[in-house]
Amino acid sequence: MLPFTPVCQNQKTEPRPYALVAGGSKGIGYAIAEALARRDFNLILIARHLDTLLAAKSRLESAFPVHVETLVYDLSREESAAQIAQWCIDRNITLKMLCNVAGLGGAEDYLNLSLDSLRYMVRLNIESCMALSLTLLPLLEKNAPSYILNVASMAGFAPIPAKNIYSATKSAVIFFSYSLRYQLKQKKISVSCLSPGPVFTKPGIVKETREKLGWIGMKMAVSPTKVGEIAVRETLNGKLMIVPGTGAKLMSIILRALPRRLVVMIYDMVGKK
Repeated sequence: MLPFTPVCQNQKTEPRPYALVAGGSKGIGYAIAEALARRDFNLILIARHLDTLLAAKSRLESAFPVHVETLVYDLSREESAAQIAQWCIDRNITLKMLCNVAGLGGAEDYLNLSLDSLRYMVRLNIESCMALSLTLLPLLEKNAPSYILNVASMAGFAPIPAKNIYSATKSAVIFFSYSLRYQLKQKKISVSCLSPGPVFTKPGIVKETREKLGWIGMKMAVSPTKVGEIAVRETLNGKLMIVPGTGAKLMSIILRALPRRLVVMIYDMVGKK
């Protein structure tokens, strides 16, 4: 466990720490950024669209005494991670936390998507997480003790036919996080993985959860604000696997205990509703 002590604003000798949130302009990413700002972190928010980034920056700087930088990047592009890391290194950013939140899901998957769309999902969900963690490692090591928070999903605990590639990519993020935690332990960099159940970031998710998972899904659901708060608190406490909400925790235990062949059959039946 790596306890975190916020930097006092009166300490002129130590700059306020920064957290970089990839995919931080809305949804879970914004909720994580808000929880970090509440703990006196300056922020670097990254997303594809400038308008949502500026809106997030305005809300956060109005609510908290922090500084927010915004960078417009498509994190699925091969060159993005290196360019982001160089931007941080050139400015000697005191990076204490990297939050790999950016990802793509949706109601359609594999058989209903083009090859380009599938490749985009794989690059965004897995490659951006891997690449940012590696390229920003020198800064995280320099400012250790520090933290990496990777965002997966409960979908990563089992194969889901209706969300084939999504569940596969999130499973990869979970395995990557487990292994990376041990690789970076001696460097005093703690790695955590957030794997929430349904998070109602938009109306479509509410509808799909109610139709596909019924009352069980609704019981597992947690608000974005609560997810962000739990994710940041548990990351700073050094926890590896973070599953917000009692219902989601119980379901995650069941999913991991049952044989995968049985779980995928159940998900297949649910997906055909």
